[in-house]
Amino acid sequence: MYFQIFDAKEQCKSVLANGVIHDSLSEDMTHTWSYSPHLRDKDIRYAEVWSRGLTLDEACPDNLKDEWHALNLKTKAFIKSMHTSKINLNDNCIFELLPDFFLVDFYSMKNKITQHIFDTTQEPSNYHFLSELCRFLHDISQRDLKLNFDNLQWSDKKTRDAFNKVRSTKNKIQYSPWVTATGRLSTKPNSFPILNLNKELRSYIEPTNDLFVELDYNAAELRVLFALLGRDQPSNDLHEWIGEHIFNGKYERAQVKKKVFSWLYNPKAKNKKLNEFLCRQDVLDKYYNGQFVETPYDRRIEVDQERALNYVIQSTASDLFLTSAMKIDKMLQEKKSFVAFCVHDSLVLDVSIEDKAMLNVLTKQFSETKFGHFKANISIGKNYGSMKRVK
Repeated sequence: MYFQIFDAKEQCKSVLANGVIHDSLSEDMTHTWSYSPHLRDKDIRYAEVWSRGLTLDEACPDNLKDEWHALNLKTKAFIKSMHTSKINLNDNCIFELLPDFFLVDFYSMKNKITQHIFDTTQEPSNYHFLSELCRFLHDISQRDLKLNFDNLQWSDKKTRDAFNKVRSTKNKIQYSPWVTATGRLSTKPNSFPILNLNKELRSYIEPTNDLFVELDYNAAELRVLFALLGRDQPSNDLHEWIGEHIFNGKYERAQVKKKVFSWLYNPKAKNKKLNEFLCRQDVLDKYYNGQFVETPYDRRIEVDQERALNYVIQSTASDLFLTSAMKIDKMLQEKKSFVAFCVHDSLVLDVSIEDKAMLNVLTKQFSETKFGHFKANISIGKNYGSMKRVK
């Protein structure tokens, strides 16, 4: 049965199914538009995930567009009137403020769009992963960042402008898993800009608990290339290993890293020693059919020849990291510590001192991936700008 929850707040829950408003969910309510915390432990199919991130406007079939548009205009009018009346929607349940006849019309239309998605599109092969990812990202979005700007000092106009931009956003991080072709996370409009935050402002993000702990992979994308080629994962720093085993110690680590990445993502770049050991064409032959990349994490991405290698490596690395991040998140359930945020391929934990004994286990579990053991780095700090690598 198709259903919609009216309000996602913890204390507010009312459901519409078959044109009738219910006070609670029943077992036969199985399909809805998007994730809500009320549905955390239930076996529900989400049309937003099924459609790989379409909006309701994008998903609406042509024969319903006019009616859907009219209902949206009425919704905006209702919300505008509430703002005019100085009603705080964060403190009130919407379904208690709107007339029942409108709720029935609006959410019945949402059910029709939801049904249309399930009737006309196939289930993504990575549906379970995407569904779990939406839950994980929703949990992060519900937590306020602790920001302390008391001792803020401007170093230049660029920092001041960055600060003003930050202050104009929410202090919550709202990720979107739908924007990039490879599945890498982006942030929604008005989200705290954690993915491109000015470095000088990082120090003003403080843990709610006692300290931040950051986990990230050593040379993540390069290790993914090793994995895609079936190579064993070196246990030490990968750039140092390449410098020693491929370039015979001829270059410093920084030079090795520059040479590797200037070669890896430029199809026209040539490096005989690298290509003999890490043949890019072997990856393309296995994961690219000339039109679509098909990754080990069941993503199918349309891409041209020039960007195909980039897509398969970056998409695989992103899904590998997010899989590990969700694993750590589950390990921290019922603990005081929690996942604070993700920045590309690094996972930042807000750690209580009472959970400090878990850090070795968490790091070990983060290192264990679908492709075997990936060397993980760990950094610790009293704020996000003071993170220091530890061994």
